[in-house]
Amino acid sequence: MIKILKIILLLLFAPAVLYGTSVDEVITIETKNTVMIFTGHPGEKFLFQFYGDKVNDVSQVIRSASGMNEEAYPAFGIECSKEKALQVTHPDGNMSADLFFKSVEKIKIDDNISLTKVVLFDNAYAFQVTVNYKTYFQEDIVEIWTDILNEGTGPVTLFKFASCYIPVRSFDPWLTHFHGAWGDEFNLIEEKLERGVKVIKNRTGIRNTQCDNPSFMLSLDGKSTEENGDIIAGSLEWTGNYKISFDMDEKYKVNIISGINEDASQYILERGNVFHTPKFILTYSNKGKGLASRNIHRWAREYKIKDGTSERMILLNSWEGVYFDITEDKILKMMDDFAKLGGELFVMDDGWFGDKYPRNDGTSSLGDWIVSPQKLPNGLDPLIKRAEENGLKFGIWLEPEMICDKSELFEQHPDWIVHQPNRTTLKGRGKSEMLLDMSNPVVQDFVYHVVHDLLVKYPKIAYIKWDANHFISNYGSTFLDQDKQSHLYIEYHLGLQKTWERILASHPDIVMQASSSGGGRVTYGHLQYFHEFWTSDNTDALSRLNIQWGTSHFFPANAMASHVSASPNHQTNREIPLKFRFDVAMTGRLGMEMRPDDLTPEEQNFAKGAIETYKSIRSIVQQGDLYRIIAPNDGCGIASLMYVSPEKDRGVFFAFSLSNNLRYKLPPIKLQGLSPNMKYKIAEINNTGIGSKLSAYNEIFTGEFLMNTGIQISMNKVCQSIVVELVEVP
Repeated sequence: MIKILKIILLLLFAPAVLYGTSVDEVITIETKNTVMIFTGHPGEKFLFQFYGDKVNDVSQVIRSASGMNEEAYPAFGIECSKEKALQVTHPDGNMSADLFFKSVEKIKIDDNISLTKVVLFDNAYAFQVTVNYKTYFQEDIVEIWTDILNEGTGPVTLFKFASCYIPVRSFDPWLTHFHGAWGDEFNLIEEKLERGVKVIKNRTGIRNTQCDNPSFMLSLDGKSTEENGDIIAGSLEWTGNYKISFDMDEKYKVNIISGINEDASQYILERGNVFHTPKFILTYSNKGKGLASRNIHRWAREYKIKDGTSERMILLNSWEGVYFDITEDKILKMMDDFAKLGGELFVMDDGWFGDKYPRNDGTSSLGDWIVSPQKLPNGLDPLIKRAEENGLKFGIWLEPEMICDKSELFEQHPDWIVHQPNRTTLKGRGKSEMLLDMSNPVVQDFVYHVVHDLLVKYPKIAYIKWDANHFISNYGSTFLDQDKQSHLYIEYHLGLQKTWERILASHPDIVMQASSSGGGRVTYGHLQYFHEFWTSDNTDALSRLNIQWGTSHFFPANAMASHVSASPNHQTNREIPLKFRFDVAMTGRLGMEMRPDDLTPEEQNFAKGAIETYKSIRSIVQQGDLYRIIAPNDGCGIASLMYVSPEKDRGVFFAFSLSNNLRYKLPPIKLQGLSPNMKYKIAEINNTGIGSKLSAYNEIFTGEFLMNTGIQISMNKVCQSIVVELVEVP
């Protein structure tokens, strides 16, 4: 009788697959060095067992009873005491879901990418969840997301809808996450997890990464280092509000639950519709935080960041040079001066638009995206022509999602803003800025045409800095139905993503930067549409060392806009040598944020040489593997990092002095990432010609020596820095 029931179940739930039909008890999700192990029979629970280093015989995990044996996507309603991945209410008011394994489908996309789709069903309602596991084999990355399908008789309300649920065991878990504020983004926080629930979440709606980031590293065996420790690292690919929970119980188990923040976002899923959660990426490292970062960087450049393997241009942005005070003469002069330094792209920032209301400050004009005849009476054509004559590309600043109450657009369409009836609208920057309702298709079309029409009229615009300086306030939409007002946080971003997709389909070659009051949009949800992000409005080089250090844990150098600005710095009023400012900026995508004619002739000569130097090492910095060596907050008084080419035949090492050092010499710094058997010639580059801080100049050493013994450098004053190039020799 039992055999007959099993045969019926197998026939009932047999999947149609592209290859590898499986009803085996063990289901594996494998990459080059890692494996996820699940178990599941049709009609029974789908159970998570293991995630970590690849094992030769996965059955050992089951036979040894070392598996987790936990539901892989648990739902609220039957067992109610623990944190769950899913919570729904059915049309009849039933608040439970109970999911069972139905089928598994394995799809080979190419030689490196595979997709495993696991379908779970509710045994009492026509409701199912597909959990998707997409693997990038060589990069050791797994993307996880869910598709929630309502096939019932009426609407189902989703109250919780996680992208990913991963349980792990740890006697001594430590969490690395990131916290900050405007001008102080991405500070690295490390803390021991104790029993209870630790939550990282955001609900500003727009500037979602200014204070926190939907990324983490969880060390399973105590506090990890760059090169030691068992690490699970994850990041949510979503442009809106997020929530990541770490639920630790008394049995040394941590449940990781990640997805859209469900606060004020219950979602009514109509009959026949599917809700797609955003993707969540995971990687596992048995060699500390450094390997986890390099896995994510390689994956991001190859598969996620827009044109991630292409070379990034060296640009000058006008903002800190002239702010709102844009005139044709000033812009032409900045372009001429930047071209002499060897620049490649000029970006005209805020202040160029508005007719009835010229954009002279932050109190007006957003929405009126026409060239201001008062500020630029000859339009953009002379600027674009001069850029071309100078061998520069031309870029422009936009803030298309926003509107000012002092604008022609607001006078015509006051109903387009995000707001509530019977309430006074809270305004942002300049006490004027408000948010357009991107859940509304009419608004989406308007925003699309802001960009599309500009690029059609001026086809030689090569770059857009897309800013977003407000947040979602007055939570309400005149477009959404009354019973679906809670959809706004989600529908806003789905509408925004549709608009970006439409823009990129029409203009596939346009380069775009994601900016949002600085580093407010630093996620892989954004980077599938953008080439880079503005890391912070704080351009002070010492501040940027800390900000960029934290950011580098999840995001590669070619996506990190890092600019040389004036001294004293406009945010901190700190005076920093030009070489130090350039050396810090050269660890990311190099740019400038100043008027070049504010530099002395000697400084201009140095800047020209520094830009030429960066071009010679750009491929290593932007496409190489990152090794963080000494952190700015380690208390050593210095910070150091290096990039190594994938072939390990070239490298570039950076070191920065953060305090005065009265000792004669610093200890040798051990390099990383080189080939032990290769020989490297080392030389200081981007120096001032006064003398080298490198003790062994143009000498040849083996990679083994450089990594085991290290190099000696001399820096005894604050804000000194050194850049060392390593080149393989026969």
